[in-house]
Amino acid sequence: MAAHVPQRKGVVRLSEPAPRRRWPGWLPALVWLLLLAGLPWWLDLPLLAACALALLWRIGPLQGQAPALRRGLRWGLPGLLLAILRGFGADALAWLVALLAALAGFSLLMLLENWLDRGRPREPSSAAAGEWPELAMAPVGPAAAIIELQAPQWRPLENGVVDPLGGELRWRGEAVSLADGSRLQGVEPRCDFVADGRWLVLPLTGKRGLLLLDRRHDRSHRLRGWQLAGWHAGQPWLSRDEEHTPQAIAHVLGDDEEA
Repeated sequence: MAAHVPQRKGVVRLSEPAPRRRWPGWLPALVWLLLLAGLPWWLDLPLLAACALALLWRIGPLQGQAPALRRGLRWGLPGLLLAILRGFGADALAWLVALLAALAGFSLLMLLENWLDRGRPREPSSAAAGEWPELAMAPVGPAAAIIELQAPQWRPLENGVVDPLGGELRWRGEAVSLADGSRLQGVEPRCDFVADGRWLVLPLTGKRGLLLLDRRHDRSHRLRGWQLAGWHAGQPWLSRDEEHTPQAIAHVLGDDEEA
């Protein structure tokens, strides 16, 4: 009878019974394996066959023993193989028979368990169930934007071109004369520019690249090996050749140009 100790008036604390000691779950299975290993193999075989038949029919008191019967087959099969080795003398023939028995036994065991689990629904793991709908509906990567480039419109400078910033661009003496009187040499007699006139582009002679003038910030860039692919949002896009993807001027220059 559990003892009790009065703590206060009207309050009683009951002592809990000591927990019962339980045997580890693998110990009976190990005893079963050693038992089959010590018995002759021709006795082990009908014992394992009886476990398999009991799993298939599960009648009477065996209806609730399916986990124990499965464990008995899983642990009993290695015991049968050890009994075969012991019975045949552990020579080459014994090892061959044991390997064949292992192949046949484990194959039949897998077929039996798949047959028993045929009507059981497979529950996806909590991680997969939680992540898959979110992954399927989530956008992959940043939002895509379709960029359509306006093709370059090269304007010949021999007869002069009206500069959007005022004045005229003209080809004189193997150089381009700007409205402020400055001259650009080493370029071809043609140009292209954006509508507001900020960017002025001229090809270098010999198809060596481009000369870009950022006239808003009074900067010039000689880009060898690049060609003008087109215009987008008031910015020049350049490419190495027709096989390479065009890049914005900010990527080509390696810094962020102001719009």
